[in-house]
Amino acid sequence: MTGGKILPLPDLARRCAQLKRQAKKIVLANGCFDLIHVGHVRYLEGARALGDVLVVAVNSDATVRRLKDAGRPLMPESDRARLVAGFECVDFVVLFSQPTVENILRTLQPDVHAKGTDYSEDTVPEKDVVKAYGGRTAIVGDPKDHSTRDLIERILQGNKQ
Repeated sequence: MTGGKILPLPDLARRCAQLKRQAKKIVLANGCFDLIHVGHVRYLEGARALGDVLVVAVNSDATVRRLKDAGRPLMPESDRARLVAGFECVDFVVLFSQPTVENILRTLQPDVHAKGTDYSEDTVPEKDVVKAYGGRTAIVGDPKDHSTRDLIERILQGNKQ
């Protein structure tokens, strides 16, 4: 069942167009989701609260390797997409390989692009793309005091605090 939430971009674009015709408000969130922690949950729940439909774009393995530390991702993209799709608040998941979600934003034109609190509305790289088609950018989630990098370090140190 959850696997049906994971769609290639062309299929997702058709589905989102149908939902927009039904006056549904679409929100896009994105990230690596390499080792799920409470910050991810709060981010996704906060994003979902901004609209009727939550689409989550998950970075491909290649983009995670470019963005993160050596040895990442910890899990392959198919597993990370499946985990994100398992959240009740998530309606659809799409994988992406570009450095940013600009292509997905241009294709889907969600009403809201939700980013985590490690950004401000002024520092979101795709803010101009969103503004150009009439959408808005929103910052959601709790303060950025959770990170996969820190969690990995704690695990490697035997969870000593």
